[in-house]
Amino acid sequence: METWVNRSSTSDFVLLGILSHSLTDLVLFSAVMVVFTVALCGNVLLILLIYVDPRLHTPMYFFLSQLSIMDLMLVCTNVPKMAVNFLSGRKSISFLGCGIQIGLFVALVGSEGLLLELMAYDRYVAINHPLHYPILMSQRICLQIVGESWVFGTVDGLIQMVIVMTLPYCGLREVNHFFCEMLSVLKLACVDTSLFENLLFACCVFMLFLPFSNIVASYARILGAVLCMCSTQARQKALTTCFSHLTAVSLFYGAAMFIYLRPKRYRAPSHDKVVSVFYTVLTPMLNPLIYSLRNQEVMGALRKVLSRCRISIQH
Repeated sequence: METWVNRSSTSDFVLLGILSHSLTDLVLFSAVMVVFTVALCGNVLLILLIYVDPRLHTPMYFFLSQLSIMDLMLVCTNVPKMAVNFLSGRKSISFLGCGIQIGLFVALVGSEGLLLELMAYDRYVAINHPLHYPILMSQRICLQIVGESWVFGTVDGLIQMVIVMTLPYCGLREVNHFFCEMLSVLKLACVDTSLFENLLFACCVFMLFLPFSNIVASYARILGAVLCMCSTQARQKALTTCFSHLTAVSLFYGAAMFIYLRPKRYRAPSHDKVVSVFYTVLTPMLNPLIYSLRNQEVMGALRKVLSRCRISIQH
């Protein structure tokens, strides 16, 4: 840690960012800040609703509360620094700050990817094996698998942060991104990083492609079970819940796999920066909206809380 601190004072990185100070970019910056604010408010509200309403104390909403916590941390990892740099005109970030950004980002993306896989499994058990649901998704098992998703993501983030930040860097240290994105930082290293990039690709296959494949398999079985339901109302409710999850999954995994699993020769910094906005800013905003606006139980909990607040104000 002392070495990092010493190096950070003389080896700051420069974030080239995604916005300039033109009128168009000022509008885009305002839009990003609106999305950031909605993401903060939406996820905090969803966490509070799940906490205060006993009807939402189920495995599905427990997973959803963890997803909101991850989304909150994800938007706060990159957006505030981007906003400060844009408003102040400064583009630098310390060596230590860059390392922390990389570690947090990798840990949260990895944990969220695994959590989305667990949420798909939860829906699969609820629809395909409803009688075994209380056993297969008990409180102990839910805490265990959520804890494992946090641990796997955190370990992955720490390992990649340590490796990336122990490499020697030279030149202007200009990161062609709006945050310390790992692939963009690796391009500045003074040594050959091909071995680490290959290991990183293998890690992304494990953390992104395999969970996504399991999600697709889970929903293929869910779809088969839903189509066999006799009740139209039950079929519609199951499809609505699954559609919400699939929307969030498509946004998150689509953007992440586009950046980290496509061949190196097809990568372009301008494309990566734009796509990164989807799962660092847009997805954290859309997740609470997708799960709440299309969910009667969440909307019912919101109406209940608003009713209590109105009664308290009147008295």
